[in-house]
This record gives sequence, structure tokens and C-alpha cells, in this order.
Amino acid sequence: MIDVQQVTKAYATNKGPHVVLDHVDLRIPAGTSMGILGANGAGKSTLLRIMSGVELPDGGRVRRKGRISWPIGFAGGFNGSLSGEENCRFVARIYDEDVDRVVGFTHDFSELRDYFYMPIKTYSSGMKARLAFGLSMAVDFDAYLVDEVTAVGDASFQKKCRDAFAERRGRSSVIMVSHQPATIRSYCQCAAVLRQGQLTVYDSVADAEKAYQG
Repeated sequence: MIDVQQVTKAYATNKGPHVVLDHVDLRIPAGTSMGILGANGAGKSTLLRIMSGVELPDGGRVRRKGRISWPIGFAGGFNGSLSGEENCRFVARIYDEDVDRVVGFTHDFSELRDYFYMPIKTYSSGMKARLAFGLSMAVDFDAYLVDEVTAVGDASFQKKCRDAFAERRGRSSVIMVSHQPATIRSYCQCAAVLRQGQLTVYDSVADAEKAYQG
């Protein structure tokens, strides 16, 4: 369960504070697949980072119950001087997972081949996203936070991502942010729209999509 309560966030700009989240409330029960639609720059990724605890809000709070993933698609937690394998080993130890299992799963899933053993700083953004996604799937979470990463790679890899989430939706929540309604439609059972700092929750993806496009 994730409970976002009156969360606010603003960033300094040359023209003054830019508010991206304005007293946002959102409660996501366990086992729910929730999509958040918003245009580029609307604050979707910021909200996801705050949900995960990677970034702190200016005001309000987030209550979490269960094991929550880092934002899948966010590679900021990787050490660029270490290889993909070494980063996987580090994360596996943090989450008290079987190190060899996590490394093997991530290597196979990410399809990075020899790059898996090279420093992260040599990776393209797409390669980092593959590693982050594979590593996230190697660890069992009660809620997966997803930042548009399902669009990475070729059609075969994207199908692998969809299949992985289909399997996990049976036992975990999926909270996904995207500016593409089709992506939310494929993964989520309900959705919200983030616009001008305000978040509006809808009972169905269709209703959210209609409001988003309108």
C-alpha cells in the first residue's frame, strides 16, 4: 500500500518557483495496478521518485506498507564505475536476496551480454534502462514503480517486459507513469491524470484517457 498525503514539490527557476505537485493525494491499495498520465514535464517522474523515497517532498508525506521498488527506468542509483554485474551484487545484498540468482536473472533478462561486465558509465541510456528493468524483476516487490521503461528495446524485449509484468500483477501492485495512454491501457486497471500540479483519479483508464486528451 502507498498513501500519498498532501504532497507538494517545487523547483527553483529563473522566473521563480515552479510547482509540479500541489497538495497531491493518492492512495493505492495493495494489488492495484494504477497508471498516471501526464504530459512531459508535468511532474510524473518526480511523483514516482517521492513515492519510492528517492526524493523528498517539500511538504506532505508518503506512507508505505510492504516492499516498494525503486523507480524502474531511473538509473541514478547505479555506480558508474562499477560493472552491471557488480551493481547487481550490491543491490542483491541490500535486499538480502540470493546474489548469484539475482545476477544470473538480470544478465539473462537484460540481454546486455558482455556489456554486463563493463562499467555502467560505458552504457547508453537504453542499456541502463534494460539493466534497471532486469534487476527490478529479479527482486520480489509488493509494489513496482515504473517510469516509461517498457518502451525500451526492440519488439521482442518489450514483449518480455509485458510478460514479466503480467506475471507479477497477480501478486504485486504496479504503479506506472507515462505520457502515452496506450501504455497505461496495456498495464493498468485504473488511472489518474497529473496536470498543472493537480492529480485527478478516475475509476477507469478509459475515463482518465478521455480527460487527459481533452
